[in-house]
Amino acid sequence: MLIVICIVSLIHCISGQLLDNKLKGHSPQYICSVPGLLGPPGQPGPNGASGAHGRIGLPGRDGRDGRKGEKGENGDSGLRGTLGPAGRVGEKGDRGLTGKKGPDGFAGVKGVLGPEGPPGEKGDKGQRGLPGQPGVCKCGSLVPKSAFTVGITTSYPEEKSPIVFNKVLFNEGEHYNPTTGKFVCAYPGIYYFSYDITLANKHLAIGLVHNGQYRIKTFDANTGNHDVASGSTVMYLNPEDEVWLEIFFTDQNGLFSDPNWADSLFSGFLLYADTDYFDALSEDYS
Repeated sequence: MLIVICIVSLIHCISGQLLDNKLKGHSPQYICSVPGLLGPPGQPGPNGASGAHGRIGLPGRDGRDGRKGEKGENGDSGLRGTLGPAGRVGEKGDRGLTGKKGPDGFAGVKGVLGPEGPPGEKGDKGQRGLPGQPGVCKCGSLVPKSAFTVGITTSYPEEKSPIVFNKVLFNEGEHYNPTTGKFVCAYPGIYYFSYDITLANKHLAIGLVHNGQYRIKTFDANTGNHDVASGSTVMYLNPEDEVWLEIFFTDQNGLFSDPNWADSLFSGFLLYADTDYFDALSEDYS
């Protein structure tokens, strides 16, 4: 507005000077003074008549969203919706604490009898029972019997090991074992053992062995002819004691056997049993 007022004042000054110079007969000169300061605004004039309505303008842009309001109160619960599909099984959690023992349930139906278990340990000996009725005397059945005579069918057996006499001539009680060559005591007592060995081509060093210990040893030198070596002894045996013959010296093994004309024999028998042992055995029978 101030610019418009300055322009109008300038035009008015110029036009007034030109008109004044023309009337005085002078050549035109352009002299313009600087406009003064604006005066104070005048009193507002009366309102003019209302103008005609203008055209409706274009709609303005949407305003910005207002600030988020405060959270309202919870509404009433809605109706329960339909159960959705089951989700995947989650990972197994840690084991919880052991709960209290619940009440005992009702007894179940008795099952099928299982297989028989292994025998248990032997229990303590019970008390002696009442005496029974007198039985029939079986004194004759208590007489112990143990005797044997065996031969061998091969010559020159293995040295420093039991000689296996595999030809059984007599074996009362089966206490001699023809597989191992050993006599095993069944009844404790006094026993008699003997051997008669035919030898040929070599000397013979043979001994009677009792539980790994030599009881007797005999040596017979070969003179170029056949000869017979013999030995015998008496000894006390306990149950499970073992007796056998054995070549005790290397290369002194002249034991000879020929089924057509010569035998090598080993014999033994019980002279009498241990009376204390059989007294106790008799009490078990009575």
